[in-house]
Amino acid sequence: MNHINNWILENPTLYSIIKYAMIVVFVLLIIQLLRRFLKKNISNSSARYKSQKGIEFIGYVLLVILSFSYFTGNIKDFTLAIGLFSAGIAFTLQELILSIAGSIYIFVVKVYKPGDRIEINGIKGDVIDVDSIYTTMMEIGQWVSSDNYSGRIVKLSNAFVFKGPIYNYSQDFPFIWDEFNLPIKYGSDIELAKSIVIEIASKSLSDFTANSKAQWKEIVNKYYVEDAQVEPTLAITLTDNWVQFNLRYIVNYKKRRITKHELNDSIRKAIESTNGKVTLASTTIELVKIPEIKVDVTK
Repeated sequence: MNHINNWILENPTLYSIIKYAMIVVFVLLIIQLLRRFLKKNISNSSARYKSQKGIEFIGYVLLVILSFSYFTGNIKDFTLAIGLFSAGIAFTLQELILSIAGSIYIFVVKVYKPGDRIEINGIKGDVIDVDSIYTTMMEIGQWVSSDNYSGRIVKLSNAFVFKGPIYNYSQDFPFIWDEFNLPIKYGSDIELAKSIVIEIASKSLSDFTANSKAQWKEIVNKYYVEDAQVEPTLAITLTDNWVQFNLRYIVNYKKRRITKHELNDSIRKAIESTNGKVTLASTTIELVKIPEIKVDVTK
């Protein structure tokens, strides 16, 4: 045994190769141990996969750096390799780093929180969870109309808070403006129609109007924004076919659909009770002249 040890020591090249092989084995062993550790401690499959791939990449870059430094022995080259290694880590784990930074940003700046309704990266929904990597949302819209849940739960990387706008429907001011059009037939009592629409809207939306006024004052004090009218407003437009009523009003962001239904139904009933003084219009075709038809019947 001593004879073998002496023989190895007397051959520097062989000694160097064996030493290098031990370093490689040690690094590969560390990589495998870290991969097993991540597999056991990270429950999210996507994060676990990315972390394991990141560890593999870092380990292989480290092997290249150690190999370069081992065979050159130049401290300047080693410093350069360390710099390249750091850049490799940042590049490989940039999405994971951005996600973690995004979670900190969401928490500190209070971009949104569980319970808020937001739209981010083209996805709209209610936030149901925010962790260190993902924001989990209950999706709204897509193949269902209005503000109904689609039933899909969406996980979105927190990194998206740095990549585009975030629309928050509920933060600071949990109200939104909504509107719809009513076609009133020409010849109807327009003043009566106006009073019906405004009266029903003011009565049905009184709670939303009162609550939104107080909160809008806080918005004006907090942000550089002009004061806004929160009472229902009615605008009239004359079209080729009918008198178009445009009703604009404020409503709680979670009650937009049911409120529009109640307003439409109440206005319909009120118009029907006018006994024809007010009539809803529909698309019609007016025949200006009936063409003459000549029929020649011969026996």
